[in-house]
Amino acid sequence: MINSVILPLVVYVYGLAAFCYILSYLFKKEIGARLATWISIIGFAANTTGIIIRWIESYKLGIGHIPLSNQYEFLIFFSWATVLVFLLVERKYKSRLIGAFSMPLAFFAMAYASLSSNVSHQIQPLIPALKSSWLNAHVLTYLIAYAAFTIAFSINCMYLLRPRERGGSSSILVKFPSADILDELTHQLLVFGFPFLLLGIITGSVWANTAWGRFWGWDPKETWSLITCIFYLNTLFVWYFVRRRGWENIIRKLFGIIISILMVGVTIQVLLMQPILLIILFAFYLIIFFIMDKLGVDRRTISAVLSIIAFGALFYTYFGVNLLPGLHSF
Repeated sequence: MINSVILPLVVYVYGLAAFCYILSYLFKKEIGARLATWISIIGFAANTTGIIIRWIESYKLGIGHIPLSNQYEFLIFFSWATVLVFLLVERKYKSRLIGAFSMPLAFFAMAYASLSSNVSHQIQPLIPALKSSWLNAHVLTYLIAYAAFTIAFSINCMYLLRPRERGGSSSILVKFPSADILDELTHQLLVFGFPFLLLGIITGSVWANTAWGRFWGWDPKETWSLITCIFYLNTLFVWYFVRRRGWENIIRKLFGIIISILMVGVTIQVLLMQPILLIILFAFYLIIFFIMDKLGVDRRTISAVLSIIAFGALFYTYFGVNLLPGLHSF
């Protein structure tokens, strides 16, 4: 299969691009960043070609489905989408430094898909539960959300590492975009990705009804998808309201009430699905917010930290739940 030759090579191209971005960042060489951009474009083109060829080969084998049916195919598509979002962001904001944080993530996802012995690379026929037109809608919407949130995560890391006004000119962090740009870019990515996350849950529920005869069953993947959605909703809530001065007391109380209701409701519904863990998670989330607020941490930093926590929940939703028994485990 030609795709099995092209896609593993993409791993090394993305790795080289990430390496060049990091070197240009460390040694402040713009030529290295420009080279990294072109390497990323070449890798993206090869990734696209490999996906298309794999799709065509599935029809030649008489299977005929979009390559989104297993973990390997999702990860190669995820790497593709992440690089696409990154290249668009880089082009719009003219900041190649973002690549030093974003491209390694695409590289690691592609490397895990191609090099891990736990991931099957074979083109396989769809199992009965996957033979649905909802497969494409469900997975593609999640794919877009995951890519947007991954780039947002890398930008949040940049925001937390960026030099403050006290930083000296010799710092390797001085080329970071301004706090305003990083904050606004994160916000745009979260606003872009959140509707797709919701659509992923909705289309997944409809698909579950056609496949298993119920919309929601509190499977580990379903439960953690809801937790992730709530975390990102809270992050957007903080971005819009909590950081706006003059509303702190009212919004803080409203924020606590909403989280409490959600926490109690979810706990009741998943009484047999680790309720103690859910309580600990939400309590941890609230504690982080209130401690940072009491310490006088600025609202942008609070938003960045909560967004990173939400990405952690997203990461666990995809990888962690595979360690638990369930219908969605790979």
